[in-house]
Formats: sequence, structure tokens, C-alpha cells
Amino acid sequence: MKKTTNWPVTVIIALCSLLILFPLYMTIAIALKNPEEMARSIFSLPTGLHFENFANAIKATNFFNALGNSATITVTAVVFILLTNSMVAYAIARNMNKRFFKTLYFYFISAMFIPFQIIMLPVVKVTTDLHMNNIPGLIILYIVYGLAFNVFVYVGYIRSIPYELEEAATVDGASTWGTFWRIIFPLLAPVNATIGILSCLSTWNDFMLPLILLGNQDSYTLPLVQYVFQGQFSTDFNLAFASYLLALSPMLIIYLFAQKWIIGGLTQGSIK
Repeated sequence: MKKTTNWPVTVIIALCSLLILFPLYMTIAIALKNPEEMARSIFSLPTGLHFENFANAIKATNFFNALGNSATITVTAVVFILLTNSMVAYAIARNMNKRFFKTLYFYFISAMFIPFQIIMLPVVKVTTDLHMNNIPGLIILYIVYGLAFNVFVYVGYIRSIPYELEEAATVDGASTWGTFWRIIFPLLAPVNATIGILSCLSTWNDFMLPLILLGNQDSYTLPLVQYVFQGQFSTDFNLAFASYLLALSPMLIIYLFAQKWIIGGLTQGSIK
């Protein structure tokens, strides 16, 4: 049977791809230009590669300090998200027949419908009173804020795992704790990859929570130090875009290599 190309769909996909790639092209092109080239044409390719923009951006933003802060926060938050959120979801998934756990599940799910702007000021007040307006406090908030979506994904996946595996482990003398870590947690690898990557991307790219929480400039993350260009370098777009490119490059590379695990984890959870 001869396959035919669906040209309308192909054209739409091509246009959408161009729409997504155009901002990335603009970021790279502007980062490699100088002000004179910018004045002539903002859309044209750079005639020369001005890599000094990147060196100046690194110096202006104290890039490596911010990079270390972002890496510390992201790695620590993702590790604890995977460990703690999966345990919470396991307890709920295996006790959904009990009213308390069922209510707890819907309580977590309801949190996904509450905009962050509504709770922003109370969060600032509470974290300041508890002296949590620092990197450890920020990590704790990321772990807690991820519960709603992560529990929703984990519970759906765990309920698809045959309960007979746990019964067999119990017969062999395994405790609930041992059953989870030896049987269930290894089976969560696909969904762990999905949640880990999504949490990594959202934590790394977050601007609002570090902005309202971190008061010490030495604790600033990569997205937050880009704020410096709103004042001091408001007219030097080449320097600003070079810094933006440096900040987004790590997560862009990770996403390009890890996107198959995001899709794979979600699809395996839905058809398992």
C-alpha cells in the first residue's frame, strides 16, 4: 500500500517548527553581533562572531557563582523530589480504598489549580519568619511544590504495577519499606526519568520563587542574575542575549538528549 504525504499537516508542523526555532535563532544571532550590526539589521546573520560578548556577560553576572547555585539547588531538589514524592504516592496508591488516603490524594491534586500568585505573599511572610529565605529554604519549597503534579503521575503509574509482586515479597519476609525500595522503586525508573527531567527543567528555569525568596546576591541563580540587564545593560542587547544563551544552554542540551525519556515515561505509565 503506497503511503501518501499529508501535506496540510506537514506544512502546519513545518510552520510551527519555524515558530519555535525563530526565537532561538534570534538569541544566537544577537548574542554574536555587535551594536553596529544590530543597528543595521536585527534579523540578519552576524557578519563576525563576537565571542567577547560571552566573556563580558560571564563577568557582569558572576556567571560561575550563579551556575553553582543553580546546579546545587536543581540537583538537590530533584533527588529529594524523586525520593520523597514517590514514597508519598506509594502510600496513597496502595491505600486508595481508605477515606483518609483518598482525601489526601484529591487534596494534593487540588493544589494544581491554585495559581502561585495567590500564595506568593504568604510564602514570603512565612519563609522570612522561619529564616528560610535562603538556598536550603528554596530547595524545600521546590520539593513541596512538586508534590501535586508528581503524586498525580506517580499514583497512576504505581496502580498499574501488579500487587502480586508485593504479596510475593511479603511472603518472602520483606517489610513495607523493603518492598518499596527493592520492588517498587526500581520499577518506577521510566516515570522517575520523566518527573526528574521535568523537575530539573522547571527548577533550573524558575525566576519568580528565587526573586521573592533570595535576598543575598551571592545566592542568586542563573535566571535571577539576568535581571541585571534590565538596568545596567538595558541598551546592550548583545551582552544580554549572550548571557541568556549561556543560562539556557545546559537545560537545552539536557532536554535534547532526555526528551525520549519524558515521552517514554508518560506513555509507559498510560499503557502499562
